[in-house]
Amino acid sequence: MTEKIHVSSAPHIRCDVTTARIMHDVIIALLPCGVCGVYLFGWRALWVMLTSVVTCVLTEYLFQKGMKRPVTVTDGSAIVTGLLLAYCMPASVPLYIPVLGGVFAILVVKQLFGGIGQNIMNPALAARCFLVISFAGRMTAYPFLRTVQPPVDLVSSATPLMDLKAGQAVDLWHMFLGTHSGCLGETSVAAVLIGAAYLFFRRVITWHIPVAYIGSTLVFCGVFAAFKGAVPADMTMATYLVAQACGGGLALGAFFMATDYVTCPITNGGRLVYGVLLGFLTAVFRVLGKSAEGVSFAIIIVNLLVPLIEKITMPRAFGKGGRAK
Repeated sequence: MTEKIHVSSAPHIRCDVTTARIMHDVIIALLPCGVCGVYLFGWRALWVMLTSVVTCVLTEYLFQKGMKRPVTVTDGSAIVTGLLLAYCMPASVPLYIPVLGGVFAILVVKQLFGGIGQNIMNPALAARCFLVISFAGRMTAYPFLRTVQPPVDLVSSATPLMDLKAGQAVDLWHMFLGTHSGCLGETSVAAVLIGAAYLFFRRVITWHIPVAYIGSTLVFCGVFAAFKGAVPADMTMATYLVAQACGGGLALGAFFMATDYVTCPITNGGRLVYGVLLGFLTAVFRVLGKSAEGVSFAIIIVNLLVPLIEKITMPRAFGKGGRAK
């Protein structure tokens, strides 16, 4: 036998995909939402984003330096967390709120669990839930930009999902474009879809979680709304479901947060189960619960179930687990 057999340790399949490259792609994909937020809500939205991002980066750097760990701020993950956290806030929040949220996201949810790849839930959404519970009034005072021309005029207003919850009809076109009250980075479904298209093009995400999440949300919302009689009298079930798809943080959550590599299943079957569970919980919160939203809490709850989902859906190695004849 003349041929030599080379034996090496895993992984045996290598590629040029790195954490930094993935995070940089996500940052690029998030830019349309940020630009839209600044256009609609003014320069105040930019200050909220910068405060959140700088806080996340500094918290990660100082913690890793203080604990004598390798500094990983250059991989871009802290910037992604800061952007996503800012996008889940109204543009009118005081700047100490994104500071507190950024410290909580990076220090408590990410670094204390071991850093990137070890956190049990999405840091940005965990911080957002922490802020909603701690500062409910500030985090739900949604501004509405009545004009994009100077002078900027911001007034507090109900979101379309709040109107829908109250039995009022909503304008689907405004919901799609984002010209309504809401969090600064999630109002425009059009901007979210532009970023999502880039992620698909770069093969950063697959279709399994977004399709399963949004599709199951609409199915369960339809079932629960029909049971409860929650569809406004001057809306059809179809327009009601389109409004649910365009409202709140569903689009941003489905494409950018639920697909987080660390906190979502690695198997395609697990991702489908994961998406359906997310859709069920979101529909429960939105239709049966008192809140008009529910994406943030749904994602962090199902994040905790990911190990169980992977255990159930993980394929068995060939020759293992079969019955002996």
